[in-house]
Amino acid sequence: MYQLAPNIELLFTEAGDYHDRVRAAAAAGFDAVEIWGPTGVDAPATPKDLPALKAALEETGTQLTAQLAEPRTQFMIPPWDHSEFYRKLDEGVAIARDLGCPRIVVGSGTGFGGWKRQVQLDKLIEIYRKAVAQIDGSGVTLVLEPVNVRVDHPGSLLDRTSEAVYVARGVDSPQFGVLYDIYHSAVEGEDMEAELDHAGDLIKYVQLADAPGRGEPGTGDLDWAERFRLLRASGYDGPIGLEYYPTTESAASVAHIVELGRTA
Repeated sequence: MYQLAPNIELLFTEAGDYHDRVRAAAAAGFDAVEIWGPTGVDAPATPKDLPALKAALEETGTQLTAQLAEPRTQFMIPPWDHSEFYRKLDEGVAIARDLGCPRIVVGSGTGFGGWKRQVQLDKLIEIYRKAVAQIDGSGVTLVLEPVNVRVDHPGSLLDRTSEAVYVARGVDSPQFGVLYDIYHSAVEGEDMEAELDHAGDLIKYVQLADAPGRGEPGTGDLDWAERFRLLRASGYDGPIGLEYYPTTESAASVAHIVELGRTA
Protein backbone atom coordinates (compact mmCIF):
# COMPACT_ATOMS: atom_id res chain seq x y z
CA MET A 1 0.00 0.00 0.00
CA TYR A 2 1.30 3.43 -0.90
CA GLN A 3 1.50 6.12 1.76
CA LEU A 4 -0.77 8.91 0.52
CA ALA A 5 -0.12 12.48 1.67
CA PRO A 6 -2.92 15.01 1.12
CA ASN A 7 -1.70 18.49 0.26
CA ILE A 8 -3.22 20.58 3.04
CA GLU A 9 -3.04 23.76 1.00
CA LEU A 10 -5.85 22.26 -1.09
CA LEU A 11 -7.39 19.48 0.98
CA PHE A 12 -9.09 19.51 4.38
CA THR A 13 -9.33 23.29 4.18
CA GLU A 14 -12.82 22.90 5.69
CA ALA A 15 -11.11 22.29 9.04
CA GLY A 16 -9.59 25.77 9.25
CA ASP A 17 -5.92 26.55 9.85
CA TYR A 18 -3.08 24.24 8.84
CA HIS A 19 -2.69 22.50 12.18
CA ASP A 20 -6.42 21.74 12.17
CA ARG A 21 -6.09 20.38 8.63
CA VAL A 22 -3.44 17.96 9.86
CA ARG A 23 -5.85 16.73 12.52
CA ALA A 24 -8.66 16.43 9.99
CA ALA A 25 -6.45 14.44 7.61
CA ALA A 26 -5.42 12.15 10.48
CA ALA A 27 -9.06 11.69 11.49
CA ALA A 28 -9.78 10.67 7.88
CA GLY A 29 -7.16 7.92 8.16
CA PHE A 30 -4.05 9.55 6.70
CA ASP A 31 -0.66 9.30 8.39
CA ALA A 32 1.07 11.83 6.10
CA VAL A 33 0.49 15.28 4.58
CA GLU A 34 2.41 17.71 2.39
CA ILE A 35 2.50 21.52 2.22
CA TRP A 36 3.67 24.27 -0.12
CA GLY A 37 5.91 27.04 1.22
CA PRO A 38 6.52 26.36 4.91
CA THR A 39 5.98 29.98 5.89
CA GLY A 40 3.29 30.78 3.32
CA VAL A 41 5.41 33.51 1.74
CA ASP A 42 5.02 32.25 -1.82
CA ALA A 43 1.59 30.70 -1.65
CA PRO A 44 -1.75 32.53 -1.80
CA ALA A 45 -2.51 31.36 1.69
CA THR A 46 -2.37 32.37 5.33
CA PRO A 47 1.14 32.36 6.82
CA LYS A 48 1.71 29.17 8.77
CA ASP A 49 1.97 28.93 12.54
CA LEU A 50 4.91 26.53 12.50
CA PRO A 51 4.89 25.66 16.24
CA ALA A 52 1.18 24.82 16.01
CA LEU A 53 1.79 22.80 12.84
CA LYS A 54 4.61 20.88 14.52
CA ALA A 55 2.43 20.19 17.56
CA ALA A 56 -0.36 18.81 15.35
CA LEU A 57 2.06 16.58 13.43
CA GLU A 58 3.50 15.20 16.66
CA GLU A 59 0.13 14.82 18.36
CA THR A 60 -1.33 12.82 15.48
CA GLY A 61 1.84 10.96 14.50
CA THR A 62 1.57 12.43 11.01
CA GLN A 63 4.57 12.61 8.66
CA LEU A 64 5.19 15.78 6.67
CA THR A 65 6.46 14.30 3.42
CA ALA A 66 7.43 17.43 1.45
CA GLN A 67 7.58 21.23 1.48
CA LEU A 68 8.53 23.74 -1.21
CA ALA A 69 11.73 25.76 -1.29
CA GLU A 70 11.22 29.46 -0.63
CA PRO A 71 11.34 31.68 -2.52
CA ARG A 72 10.07 29.72 -5.51
CA THR A 73 13.05 29.42 -7.80
CA GLN A 74 13.29 32.21 -10.38
CA PHE A 75 16.92 32.04 -11.44
CA MET A 76 16.45 34.48 -14.32
CA ILE A 77 15.75 37.41 -11.97
CA PRO A 78 18.51 38.47 -11.53
CA PRO A 79 20.55 36.15 -13.75
CA TRP A 80 23.74 35.91 -11.70
CA ASP A 81 22.91 36.55 -8.05
CA HIS A 82 21.44 33.42 -6.48
CA SER A 83 22.37 34.37 -2.93
CA GLU A 84 18.75 34.71 -1.81
CA PHE A 85 17.99 31.16 -2.95
CA TYR A 86 20.94 29.76 -1.00
CA ARG A 87 20.15 31.85 2.07
CA LYS A 88 16.52 30.76 2.11
CA LEU A 89 17.55 27.17 1.49
CA ASP A 90 19.30 27.12 4.86
CA GLU A 91 16.14 28.48 6.48
CA GLY A 92 14.01 25.91 4.69
CA VAL A 93 16.24 23.05 5.76
CA ALA A 94 16.06 24.22 9.37
CA ILE A 95 12.27 24.28 9.18
CA ALA A 96 12.16 20.88 7.47
CA ARG A 97 14.32 19.32 10.15
CA ASP A 98 12.20 20.84 12.91
CA LEU A 99 9.01 19.50 11.31
CA GLY A 100 10.53 16.12 10.48
CA CYS A 101 10.18 16.70 6.73
CA PRO A 102 12.70 14.75 4.61
CA ARG A 103 12.19 16.55 1.25
CA ILE A 104 12.28 20.06 -0.16
CA VAL A 105 10.81 20.59 -3.63
CA VAL A 106 12.84 22.82 -5.95
CA GLY A 107 12.27 23.99 -9.51
CA SER A 108 13.80 25.77 -12.47
CA GLY A 109 11.76 28.93 -12.63
CA THR A 110 11.84 30.64 -16.01
CA GLY A 111 15.48 29.80 -16.59
CA PHE A 112 18.16 32.11 -17.91
CA GLY A 113 16.98 34.49 -20.58
CA GLY A 114 18.69 34.29 -23.96
CA TRP A 115 20.72 31.15 -23.25
CA LYS A 116 20.55 27.93 -25.26
CA ARG A 117 18.48 25.26 -23.53
CA GLN A 118 21.39 22.88 -22.97
CA VAL A 119 23.44 25.64 -21.37
CA GLN A 120 20.53 26.41 -19.07
CA LEU A 121 20.21 22.80 -17.97
CA ASP A 122 23.92 22.65 -17.26
CA LYS A 123 23.60 25.85 -15.24
CA LEU A 124 20.91 24.17 -13.12
CA ILE A 125 23.34 21.32 -12.46
CA GLU A 126 25.92 23.83 -11.25
CA ILE A 127 23.42 25.59 -8.98
CA TYR A 128 22.08 22.40 -7.44
CA ARG A 129 25.51 20.86 -6.92
CA LYS A 130 26.30 23.89 -4.79
CA ALA A 131 22.96 23.60 -2.99
CA VAL A 132 23.51 19.94 -2.17
CA ALA A 133 27.00 20.67 -0.85
CA GLN A 134 25.53 23.42 1.30
CA ILE A 135 22.99 21.13 2.98
CA ASP A 136 25.25 18.08 3.21
CA GLY A 137 24.60 16.10 6.36
CA SER A 138 21.19 17.65 6.99
CA GLY A 139 19.24 14.51 6.11
CA VAL A 140 17.07 16.56 3.74
CA THR A 141 16.75 15.62 0.06
CA LEU A 142 16.07 18.12 -2.72
CA VAL A 143 13.60 16.92 -5.36
CA LEU A 144 13.45 18.76 -8.68
CA GLU A 145 9.99 19.19 -10.16
CA PRO A 146 9.34 19.60 -13.89
CA VAL A 147 5.95 21.28 -14.46
CA ASN A 148 3.67 21.54 -17.47
CA VAL A 149 3.82 24.71 -19.54
CA ARG A 150 0.66 23.98 -21.54
CA VAL A 151 -1.84 24.82 -18.79
CA ASP A 152 -0.45 25.70 -15.37
CA HIS A 153 3.08 27.11 -15.65
CA PRO A 154 3.63 28.84 -19.01
CA GLY A 155 7.18 30.10 -19.34
CA SER A 156 8.78 27.60 -16.96
CA LEU A 157 12.10 26.22 -18.15
CA LEU A 158 11.82 22.64 -16.92
CA ASP A 159 8.75 20.95 -18.40
CA ARG A 160 10.11 17.50 -19.31
CA THR A 161 10.75 14.63 -16.94
CA SER A 162 13.75 13.56 -19.03
CA GLU A 163 15.42 16.95 -18.55
CA ALA A 164 14.89 16.82 -14.78
CA VAL A 165 16.52 13.39 -14.91
CA TYR A 166 19.42 14.87 -16.88
CA VAL A 167 19.93 17.51 -14.18
CA ALA A 168 19.69 14.94 -11.39
CA ARG A 169 22.26 12.71 -13.06
CA GLY A 170 24.53 15.72 -13.41
CA VAL A 171 24.17 16.67 -9.74
CA ASP A 172 24.92 13.02 -8.87
CA SER A 173 24.05 13.03 -5.18
CA PRO A 174 21.89 10.79 -2.97
CA GLN A 175 20.48 14.05 -1.60
CA PHE A 176 19.07 15.05 -4.98
CA GLY A 177 16.38 13.48 -7.14
CA VAL A 178 13.31 14.05 -9.28
CA LEU A 179 9.72 14.74 -8.30
CA TYR A 180 7.52 12.92 -10.82
CA ASP A 181 4.10 14.58 -10.94
CA ILE A 182 1.67 12.31 -12.78
CA TYR A 183 -0.60 15.24 -13.65
CA HIS A 184 2.11 17.49 -15.10
CA SER A 185 3.54 14.58 -17.06
CA ALA A 186 0.13 13.67 -18.50
CA VAL A 187 -0.63 17.27 -19.51
CA GLU A 188 2.69 17.35 -21.38
CA GLY A 189 1.69 14.18 -23.22
CA GLU A 190 4.50 12.05 -21.80
CA ASP A 191 4.51 8.26 -21.79
CA MET A 192 4.56 7.47 -18.07
CA GLU A 193 6.07 4.00 -18.46
CA ALA A 194 8.91 5.29 -20.65
CA GLU A 195 9.64 8.24 -18.37
CA LEU A 196 9.80 6.10 -15.24
CA ASP A 197 11.95 3.51 -16.98
CA HIS A 198 14.39 6.22 -18.09
CA ALA A 199 14.49 7.83 -14.64
CA GLY A 200 15.18 4.65 -12.69
CA ASP A 201 15.86 5.22 -9.01
CA LEU A 202 16.16 9.00 -9.44
CA ILE A 203 12.42 9.36 -8.78
CA LYS A 204 12.38 10.31 -5.10
CA TYR A 205 8.87 11.71 -4.75
CA VAL A 206 5.58 11.46 -6.62
CA GLN A 207 2.51 13.67 -6.76
CA LEU A 208 -0.80 13.22 -8.52
CA ALA A 209 -3.96 14.87 -9.82
CA ASP A 210 -6.29 13.85 -12.62
CA ALA A 211 -6.10 15.32 -16.10
CA PRO A 212 -7.61 17.31 -17.55
CA GLY A 213 -8.80 19.61 -14.79
CA ARG A 214 -6.35 18.87 -11.96
CA GLY A 215 -9.13 17.48 -9.79
CA GLU A 216 -9.26 14.32 -7.73
CA PRO A 217 -8.69 10.98 -9.46
CA GLY A 218 -11.90 10.03 -11.21
CA THR A 219 -12.72 13.52 -12.46
CA GLY A 220 -10.48 13.35 -15.53
CA ASP A 221 -9.44 10.84 -18.18
CA LEU A 222 -6.52 9.02 -16.54
CA ASP A 223 -6.73 5.30 -15.80
CA TRP A 224 -5.59 5.27 -12.18
CA ALA A 225 -5.36 1.52 -11.75
CA GLU A 226 -2.95 1.51 -14.69
CA ARG A 227 -1.02 4.53 -13.36
CA PHE A 228 -0.49 2.79 -10.04
CA ARG A 229 0.52 -0.40 -11.83
CA LEU A 230 3.18 1.47 -13.79
CA LEU A 231 4.41 3.21 -10.67
CA ARG A 232 4.71 -0.06 -8.76
CA ALA A 233 6.41 -1.76 -11.72
CA SER A 234 9.00 1.03 -11.78
CA GLY A 235 10.08 0.12 -8.26
CA TYR A 236 8.90 3.33 -6.61
CA ASP A 237 7.61 2.62 -3.12
CA GLY A 238 7.76 6.05 -1.48
CA PRO A 239 4.92 8.41 -0.54
CA ILE A 240 2.54 10.02 -3.02
CA GLY A 241 1.39 13.60 -2.56
CA LEU A 242 -2.26 14.30 -3.36
CA GLU A 243 -1.82 17.72 -4.93
CA TYR A 244 -5.17 18.31 -6.56
CA TYR A 245 -8.07 20.77 -6.44
CA PRO A 246 -11.01 18.89 -4.93
CA THR A 247 -14.36 19.22 -6.64
CA THR A 248 -16.21 18.05 -3.54
CA GLU A 249 -15.70 17.88 0.22
CA SER A 250 -12.19 16.64 1.05
CA ALA A 251 -13.02 13.37 2.79
CA ALA A 252 -15.29 12.36 -0.10
CA SER A 253 -12.81 13.47 -2.75
CA VAL A 254 -10.07 11.13 -1.51
CA ALA A 255 -12.21 7.98 -1.37
CA HIS A 256 -11.45 6.68 -4.87
CA ILE A 257 -7.69 7.18 -4.70
CA VAL A 258 -7.48 5.73 -1.19
CA GLU A 259 -9.21 2.57 -2.38
CA LEU A 260 -6.82 2.26 -5.33
CA GLY A 261 -3.84 2.98 -3.09
CA ARG A 262 -4.75 0.09 -0.82
CA THR A 263 -4.39 -2.43 -3.60
CA ALA A 264 -1.60 -0.83 -5.64
